Amino acid sequence: MQASQPQQNLEAPLQLLLFVDERPKSRQKVQQIRAYLEKLHADYQFDLEIVDVGEKPYLAEEFKLVATPALIKIHPEPKQVLAGSNIITQLKDWWPKWQDSAAEYVQSLNSLQPVEDSQNGNVESQNVSIRSVAASAELIKLSDEIFRLKQEKEKLEEQLQFKDRVIAMLAHDLRNPLTAAVIAIDTLLNNYNSETGAFDRLKPNLTSYLLQQARTQTQNINRMVTDLLQVARGKDAEVWITPEKMDIRPLCEQVLEEMRVRYKAKYHKIQRDIPNDLPKVYADPERIRQVLVNLVDNAIKYTPEGGTITIVALHRTTQKIQFSIGDTGPGIPEENRDRIFENHFRLERDEEKDGYGIGLSLCQRIIRAHYGQIWVSPNSGGGAWFHFTLPVYPK
Repeated sequence: MQASQPQQNLEAPLQLLLFVDERPKSRQKVQQIRAYLEKLHADYQFDLEIVDVGEKPYLAEEFKLVATPALIKIHPEPKQVLAGSNIITQLKDWWPKWQDSAAEYVQSLNSLQPVEDSQNGNVESQNVSIRSVAASAELIKLSDEIFRLKQEKEKLEEQLQFKDRVIAMLAHDLRNPLTAAVIAIDTLLNNYNSETGAFDRLKPNLTSYLLQQARTQTQNINRMVTDLLQVARGKDAEVWITPEKMDIRPLCEQVLEEMRVRYKAKYHKIQRDIPNDLPKVYADPERIRQVLVNLVDNAIKYTPEGGTITIVALHRTTQKIQFSIGDTGPGIPEENRDRIFENHFRLERDEEKDGYGIGLSLCQRIIRAHYGQIWVSPNSGGGAWFHFTLPVYPK
């Protein structure tokens, strides 16, 4: 049974807070403290409020409490905290001093005289009121609530901005596979003979290639939409991979062939240095293809007309290969090289470019899912190198 709480008197000069909790082991101690306070209250008027830290944790944080129960004198100033296993013993020692400080406070109030306003001649009495413990608690709670709402507002604004970036990235990255699929389908339609039901002007192997191209690109579109939705769920969303034994060389050639129209339009020179004896890797072909598409796309985007894009692979260790894609663009400032893979990070020079940093963020998560690393370094001839590692397939 809980002891009855002393009746509050907000005009009392002495104001106390007693912090309690619901732990069974502290229940008896709390009852003893409350009983002793009730005994004191019978002889001396003071204001007491019982605070359950489970219901008002913000107050415990406000007073920086490290243990309960705790008794705090909040008025008159200065505040004083009694805590530990001997609160009653401490209170017996401090109680006469607290009464004296309360008496001094009352005496100081009585000595205050009306003050004449020098501007309008009005006489006003100074109104010095004792702060209400309950009102203070509500103000602190309200302050915490405002802070929480502000954080939620900032989070919602960030989510809305991220949604816009996802949409922009989706529109940008879908161009290549969508264009390739449309070209393949249009070529098939333009050569289709409705009377014979055949592609009369196309050789069988070309017809098969175009059909396969259209199917592959639509699968890529579906995968990209899925990936972008996954990124939109947050930076901690897991990237699933299905690794297998694969040769990265033909995959790289395939990506370059798909992007030929784009780099040819800017008169880029493509330099390759991929050893014929490069070992096979243990990786997800579709995921690594996505990394290559993103990195080659960035190289084309930032390399000026007539520039050079370089693709290099090397057998780094017995367990890893390293793949690098270099460009001759403006490069990445040193202070931004660690941040460029963040979801929301974007260089100022990118503002007029298509696409956002979300692609590099996804590349990082894909490579990390393969237990590899991805990083950027400066190109000695100007521009940037993007490197990533993949595990070698065990023999």
